[in-house]
Amino acid sequence: MDGARPRGLSRTIFVPAFETLAVRKCPCGGIGELEACVRSLASDTGSSPEGSAGGTLLSRRLLGQETGLVLALSLGASALSALISFLGSLTAPGPLSDQAANLNTSRAPDRPWLDLAWQLFGIATALVPVLLVAHLLTREGAGGLRALGFDRRRPGFDLRWGAAVAAAIGGTGLLLYIGARSAGFNLTVVPESLPEVWWKFPVLIASAVQNSVVEEVIVVGYLVRRLDQLRWGPWAVLAASAGLRGTYHLYQGIGGLVGNMAMGVVFVLLYRRWGRVGPLVAAHALIDIVAFAGYALLAGEVSWLPTA
Repeated sequence: MDGARPRGLSRTIFVPAFETLAVRKCPCGGIGELEACVRSLASDTGSSPEGSAGGTLLSRRLLGQETGLVLALSLGASALSALISFLGSLTAPGPLSDQAANLNTSRAPDRPWLDLAWQLFGIATALVPVLLVAHLLTREGAGGLRALGFDRRRPGFDLRWGAAVAAAIGGTGLLLYIGARSAGFNLTVVPESLPEVWWKFPVLIASAVQNSVVEEVIVVGYLVRRLDQLRWGPWAVLAASAGLRGTYHLYQGIGGLVGNMAMGVVFVLLYRRWGRVGPLVAAHALIDIVAFAGYALLAGEVSWLPTA
């Protein structure tokens, strides 16, 4: 015998690129018949070859579950927490402007080294969902965070446009916040209340960078990519990303919700244009660094900056 197999028989074919159909029965034959068989099995299980990259195919259901889990471990949970916090503020005695939303607080008052350890621990663990996204995109065959444009290929472009976006959005956001607080729609945001220790400003800068990386990688790059793969329309993707960004800032009040939704719309449109979250990470980091460090330097020194 020459080893040939009659066309009518079946054999088990391992399809490593199609993880949800890894071990299935397909008829022997040419590559065309194999491809038709895999597509048929994909149709039977609700999978879509279009929602893939780098040859790894996942069902739309699995992509949806993955996206939900990533958000539940990160900014989705933050959104729910912010909603609960805002409801608590609404039902508390007194106007919203008399209440404070505190960021970057001391975790071990009067124990600076322990406080520093807790600060670094919080920053590091907050970045774990970004590592998870990088892992998932690598398994997908997309090249990790490079697929989202978060890499070192265009540092000049990222920093230049990031600075321009930060300059345009930062001042507008500050005016919106002051106006919303004056109208009673916003809490008083206290960007930092760390003790006067040597590590104060390095920690504030690290916190700002961590915020920017987590938010832009997940709520823009990853979420837009996954919703595109799930065949959401572009306007629905835009609304989902911007809405999520606004919601997890709701603990600040209505001004935080509206302002960050507007920022989310701009960031998604820029991501569509550039195909990179690098400039958005740079812009967000610069905005937060100025907010955190600026408050530390100016609080109580200027009359126009609200303090708790």
